[in-house]
Amino acid sequence: MIEKALEKATDTKACVVKEGAINSIVELFGKYFKEAKSAIVICDVRTYAAAGERVEELLKSSGITVLKFVLEPDGKTFHADYFYVDQVREAVKSAATGGKMPVPISVGSGVINDLTKRAAGELKIEYLSVATAASVDGYSSFGAALRSPEGAKQTYACPAPKVIIADLDVMRTAPKWMAASGYADLLSKVPAGADWILAYELGASTWHDSAWHTVQDGLKDAIGDPEGVALGETKALTKFVEGLMLGGFAMQDMQSSRPASGAEHLFSHLLEMRNHTYKGEIVPHGIQVGVFTLFMSRVYEEILKYDYSKLDVEKCLENFLTLGEAEEKGAQAFAGTLFPMLGVETVRAKFVDKETTRRRLEDFRTRWAEIRERLAKQLVPSKEIKRMLEVVGAPTSPEQIGSTVEATLLDAHKTIYMRDRYMALDFLALTGQLDEFANKALAAV
Repeated sequence: MIEKALEKATDTKACVVKEGAINSIVELFGKYFKEAKSAIVICDVRTYAAAGERVEELLKSSGITVLKFVLEPDGKTFHADYFYVDQVREAVKSAATGGKMPVPISVGSGVINDLTKRAAGELKIEYLSVATAASVDGYSSFGAALRSPEGAKQTYACPAPKVIIADLDVMRTAPKWMAASGYADLLSKVPAGADWILAYELGASTWHDSAWHTVQDGLKDAIGDPEGVALGETKALTKFVEGLMLGGFAMQDMQSSRPASGAEHLFSHLLEMRNHTYKGEIVPHGIQVGVFTLFMSRVYEEILKYDYSKLDVEKCLENFLTLGEAEEKGAQAFAGTLFPMLGVETVRAKFVDKETTRRRLEDFRTRWAEIRERLAKQLVPSKEIKRMLEVVGAPTSPEQIGSTVEATLLDAHKTIYMRDRYMALDFLALTGQLDEFANKALAAV
C-alpha cells in the first residue's frame, strides 16, 4: 500500500516503516538528496537520545557534515508555537555553507515535524523526517498545525517531507500515550469516511477515488488489533503506522484533508482555538479526536436507525437559511475570537440555494436504502470503537479530557461553520435532528 500511495503523493518520494529503519538513512539521504553535503538534525533532548544521535553518527560516517539544533535544550516541555519555527528556520539558515543550506532532518513526533516542515517550507527546501512516535498522521501530510503569534492554532501551508523514516524500535520507546493518540487519530478515519460518503451522496462533495482507497482499503486491518498496538507487537504496529502514513499520502494526492478527517477533527480544532487544557496540560490532538470519533460513531448509529425514505422534505426546508441568515449565524459562531470571519467565509464557500437543497434531499430520500447500506458498511459499531480506544489507553468521554457534554452540544453546531466541508452535522441541522441525535450520542454508555 505504501509504494502505491507514494505514486500519487506530491511531495514524499520514500517512506520506510520497519524495525531498524533508521539504518537506511545513509542510503535514502544519498538517493534523494544527491547534491547535499550537509544536514542539520532538528530535535529535543529526548528525541536526540532516542534517534538523533544515531542519525548523526550514521550520516557523519558516510562523509556528510552534520549539525544539530536542540529545541529547549534544558528539557522544558514545548508545543507547536510559531516562534519555534522562527528558531528552526534561523538555525538552518545559519548552518548554510557556500550558499547552500543543509538538509533539515526532523527527529521527533508531530510537534518537531510540523516546526521543521513549516521552516523548510518557508526556506523553499526539502527535508527528511525521522518519526520517533506513532502519535499522529501528520508526518506525511502537507501543512503544519501551529499556534500563531496571536495565540490561535491553525494550519499553515507547506510541503510534506521528501523522505520519512519510521523505526518501530524507536517508536516503542515513546510514552504509551503517544501510540494511543495516533491510534485514535487513525480510528477517526472511520466516521470521517462516513462523512465523505454522506456528503458525496447528497451532492455536497466531490469524490477522489485514489485518495479514498489509499485511506480506506486497509483501514479496518490497520485498526484491527488494538491489543497488539498497545503491546507494540511488530505486525500490529507496522500496519498501524503504515495506516497513519497513508492518511497523509491521501491528503497529498487530493490536496485536501477530506480523506483523513471529518467532524470529529473539528471538535478538536474548536478546543484548540480556545486554548483548552486539562489539569494544566494541553490535551494531545489525537486524544481529543478519539473522544469525538466515538461521539460521531454514535451519531451515525442514530442516523442509520432513522428511515430517511420517509423524510419530510418540505418540513426540512423550514430549517433552510438564506445566505444572509447563514452568514449572520456564522458571524455569531466565532464572534470575539481571533477568526471573526471564519464562519462567514465557510457559509459562503458551501452555500447552495433552496431549490438545490430541495433536489438534494428528494434524491437522498429516494436512494436512502442504498446510501444506508454504504454507510453501514463503512462504520464500526460504537461499542467496538469504545473498546478499541480503551484497550490502547485513550479517553472516551468529553469529561476525561476536561470538556463537558454541554460544551460538546454547543460545538456540534459550531463545527458547521468551521470548514467548507459538508458533514453529517450539516445534514442533521437541516433535518432538525442535530440536538436530538447529539444528546442520544452523548447519553449512550
